[in-house]
Amino acid sequence: MNVDELTYGQIKELSSLFNNNNQSPKKQPSILSDSIGRYVIVRTKNEGINCGKVIKADDTGVVIEDARRLYYHKPKDENVSWYEGVAETGLSSDSKISGVVSLKYIIEDYSLTVCSKEAEENLRNYEATKS
Repeated sequence: MNVDELTYGQIKELSSLFNNNNQSPKKQPSILSDSIGRYVIVRTKNEGINCGKVIKADDTGVVIEDARRLYYHKPKDENVSWYEGVAETGLSSDSKISGVVSLKYIIEDYSLTVCSKEAEENLRNYEATKS
């Protein structure tokens, strides 16, 4: 191939091949972006069970505002179990929860469970356990 004999169209085609290879691939939006602004229960290995409103989330961690730690939790509805039940119906009267922390960064593996409106209201208004 003689470079001096390339047509303008061939040069454009070659240029586009090189430009496409140099561009980084477009990042797909994270499924975690759907959680932004939602009130959730966050379950982690070391940080335990927390609840709050998600303001940032990615594969490195999550940031929640109006955060509370659930020390001991039972769902208000005894027919559902664990924190998923709390996310649906709120806390039973014998649960134990911390006071509100304005902002909490959780930097570890985690799972999020979105709360119902009923559960969010219950969790936000639940009386903090005294020390």
